[in-house]
Amino acid sequence: MACGYCHNPDLVKGVFQKIEEEKIKKFIESRIGLLDGIVLSGGECTLCKDLPDFTKYLKSMGFKVKIDTNGTNPEMLDFLISNDLIDFVALDFKSTQEKFESITGYKNYNNFLKSLAILSSSKILSEIRTTTHADLLDEEDINSMIKCLEDLSYKGNYYLQNYRDGVTLGNLNKPSRKFDVNKIENPSFKLEFRGF
Repeated sequence: MACGYCHNPDLVKGVFQKIEEEKIKKFIESRIGLLDGIVLSGGECTLCKDLPDFTKYLKSMGFKVKIDTNGTNPEMLDFLISNDLIDFVALDFKSTQEKFESITGYKNYNNFLKSLAILSSSKILSEIRTTTHADLLDEEDINSMIKCLEDLSYKGNYYLQNYRDGVTLGNLNKPSRKFDVNKIENPSFKLEFRGF
């Protein structure tokens, strides 16, 4: 994906150098007893074919494992959940189906919906979050997304995160309008606002 509000443009563009596996393992092993868990993020961590083996390794060290995902790889998500290789999932709900490609640069909204359905039907701890840039998503869009979650019987936490100005992949400006949280419908699941 290539979301304009992404605060990791260098990571998305592949600017960073890869770190040697032994250096990573040495660092992780030095944190045994100091950390309870490790978050695997990205870019998109589920695109890594070695992710199941890496999560097994982390769990063998005694760490809990959380992944941050955009939902583009539902098969990997299902495999990780079904095999108890992760303990928590944070899924980014980028937009409505109508705006999905223009916001993310990714065409396959159905993959995201499959991931959302997998998460909604599982018992794994999770959260879903949406970054709101008021020029990209309005209150009606968010209410539509809440309805989608309710239709899937989602029971976890849903976070609306206000866009933070800064260096982004799309060099976005501050929104030209203010997002009105009072226009957001009260869902059947827990909804929280971050940064408003």
